[in-house]
Amino acid sequence: MSSYEPYHPSSAPRRLVRTRADKMVGGVCGGFAAYLGIDSNLLRILLVAAVVLGFGTPAIAYLVAWALMPQA
Repeated sequence: MSSYEPYHPSSAPRRLVRTRADKMVGGVCGGFAAYLGIDSNLLRILLVAAVVLGFGTPAIAYLVAWALMPQA
């Protein structure tokens, strides 16, 4: 008998999706955090700080991502 085993990667490719488990509003920050491998609270703090400091683009980008990212 042959001990040949076909190669199967151990992990599936990562997908950018909104999370259900780590969500506060729409799951966008949780999804980005899981994709990047960082803490979701850090992304939330950065997003809120950017919006408060006068950069309105992150708020619009969040809404667009909420509409376009599939739910996990």
